[in-house]
Amino acid sequence: MDIKTATALRRLRLVSAPEAVSFLLLLVCSVLKRTTDFNAVPVMGAIHGVLFILYVIFWADAWNRAKWSLGTAALYFVLSVLPTGGFFAERRLKREAEDALIASRARREGVVNA
Repeated sequence: MDIKTATALRRLRLVSAPEAVSFLLLLVCSVLKRTTDFNAVPVMGAIHGVLFILYVIFWADAWNRAKWSLGTAALYFVLSVLPTGGFFAERRLKREAEDALIASRARREGVVNA
């Protein structure tokens, strides 16, 4: 894996969890708006909107650089629109990065032909 691909995947991983948190907070704010006088929906909506746009931009870049299949790309996009999906995306991307690092070290040391 080249450095640009690794960077694209890292950016996507780093924005996944905050995007999921902002989505959950937006849902909480929506409930609070309807049940109390507390209205933070405009602020949380803007924050979540920015994070979601960043997620989609980083997702498209990662899809292009990592040469994902349509199924893998669709999975990561669907995870972005589920309330807790960003946490699963972050965990899966982290695991893939660790696996790629292990394979790279094994190739460099001549342990395997991975």
